[in-house]
Amino acid sequence: METVYDWVTVGIFAGLVVLFMQRSTSDEVQHENDSLLLYLGAGLGCAVANYIGNKGLHFIAIPLILATLGFIIYYLRPFKTWPKR
Repeated sequence: METVYDWVTVGIFAGLVVLFMQRSTSDEVQHENDSLLLYLGAGLGCAVANYIGNKGLHFIAIPLILATLGFIIYYLRPFKTWPKR
């Protein structure tokens, strides 16, 4: 772990893992649109942003990290009250 991109993307990925484990072991009714493919897409977003950032393409990596966070918030909804549909 040498760059800021390593730390940021691993932190986001760790949050994804915690969210997945919490939802997969919960007794609550799951979201009907909560698919494993959504977690895969967010994980790939982290991996690609990390790779591009480590290559020095900061102007692509930073928006990709922000887009991945937006994807997680909009589709996986880690917070129950935000954003509302």
